[in-house]
Amino acid sequence: MDNFFAMGGYGAFIWPAYGAAAVLMMGLLVLSWKSMRQREALVETLRASRRKEQTEVTETVS
Repeated sequence: MDNFFAMGGYGAFIWPAYGAAAVLMMGLLVLSWKSMRQREALVETLRASRRKEQTEVTETVS
């Protein structure tokens, strides 16, 4: 098992690189999730606004 973790003497370079990549991927996941939530809220706001406008037009025509 030690040979696997040593990776032919390059383990000191490889494992931190894996760690950095994992941290970056998690950061991207969190940022993407936050952005998605903000955009979903914006879409819902725009839909509600459009429904309100359509209701007003319908009431004016009736």
